[in-house]
Amino acid sequence: MQSFFDLFARYLADKAKSQELDWDRVKSPGSDQIVAYDTLTEPKDKSVLNKLAVLKVNGGLGTSMGMTGAKSALEVKDDMTFLDLTVRQIEHLNTDKRVDVPLILMTSFNTHEDTLRIIRKYANQQLRITTFNQSRYPRIHKENLLPVAKSADSDKREWYPPGHGDIFNALLHSGVLDQLIAEGKEYLFVSNSDNLGAVVDEKILQHMIESQSEYIMEVTDKTKADVKGGTLIDYEGSVRLLEVAQVPGEHMEDFKSVRKFKIFNTNNIWLDLRAVKRVMETEGMELEIIVNPKNMDDGTPVLQLETAVGAAIKHFKNGHGVNVPRSRFLPVKSCSDLLLIKSDIYSLEHGQLVVSEARQFEATPVIKLGDHFKKIQQFQKRFKKIPKILELDHLTVTGDVYFGKNVTLRGTVIVVANEGQRIDIPDGCVLENRLLSGNLTMTEL
Repeated sequence: MQSFFDLFARYLADKAKSQELDWDRVKSPGSDQIVAYDTLTEPKDKSVLNKLAVLKVNGGLGTSMGMTGAKSALEVKDDMTFLDLTVRQIEHLNTDKRVDVPLILMTSFNTHEDTLRIIRKYANQQLRITTFNQSRYPRIHKENLLPVAKSADSDKREWYPPGHGDIFNALLHSGVLDQLIAEGKEYLFVSNSDNLGAVVDEKILQHMIESQSEYIMEVTDKTKADVKGGTLIDYEGSVRLLEVAQVPGEHMEDFKSVRKFKIFNTNNIWLDLRAVKRVMETEGMELEIIVNPKNMDDGTPVLQLETAVGAAIKHFKNGHGVNVPRSRFLPVKSCSDLLLIKSDIYSLEHGQLVVSEARQFEATPVIKLGDHFKKIQQFQKRFKKIPKILELDHLTVTGDVYFGKNVTLRGTVIVVANEGQRIDIPDGCVLENRLLSGNLTMTEL
């Protein structure tokens, strides 16, 4: 609990000082702070992969998609879960390159039991899988800042996992950090378990070794969908992560501007393990506090004090960003994302998503499914089979809509079922540049 007390004390001190970012000192990052991916070279010696371990942040429950268990247990493609795909990727890497890259799963008290049950099925495989639990902190009352939990064994809804910035504490205190270093591992590739684009990249590992960087953050170009994503900035000559929660209200439009801040954080992070140990044992990790307001089931307003792994960049020597292709950022945060991943746009090769050669456009379609598709159970019920969308640009669906089998969507398709009405799109239907409205009239776009 000492880590929580330290975080809480910093929160009170920051509150008293009302310390805000000085916006006049915020600048776009320089060319030495963001390196272009296409300038990186392939490593000649594949054995450097033996110095690498892969860590997946696996603490999320997927409640926004109506799940009750670990989000990584969701079947996303060809009856395979997020975890299945990760295991297949790393097994293929180890076999193909004849190396030994272990998989580490950072779970939370919400997902630990679930995860242990899931990974039992990999027990007879060659891949080494280690799990460890991140910290558990008490929620605090918004009104008086007292902890909601009265004892260590109180209801788990009174506790929370404090964000992925806790990775440094958890690695150190679980003994996993020392274990990896003792095994000769020097680098750790960290990513969210729901980012299907986050696969091991030998070019980035090689660049990390050559540049003697202790910390690399993968960033990618912003689109209008990413304007709230954290970005790297130059702050008084050093590279920092700037999250939306830190931006003063009057500068929010500047922050969202694609002109000033062209990139955002994918949360694919590369760490030097010995540097992590040095920082944790000497100066410690003071990461910016993210105050996350929540409501308990009975409506009681509470606060969760969290931190982000990206904020740690300022603690490491030669920490910088690498601007990677968008294909390395394929998160599944909603059923709209899930439809894209399950579709014929992607196929699987050794657990890795590959865009179909039949797709003629570089950009993937924009998909917006309404509230009737928000939960995974609703999503599964409303699609008899995933539509063919190879030639789709944009899909918007709102209201009570059901899709039959072998439906093909092309161009821009908008389906709107008005309140109290239901639309059933029949088996084998082809919709190209169509607006379908509540009374099932079709309008060509």
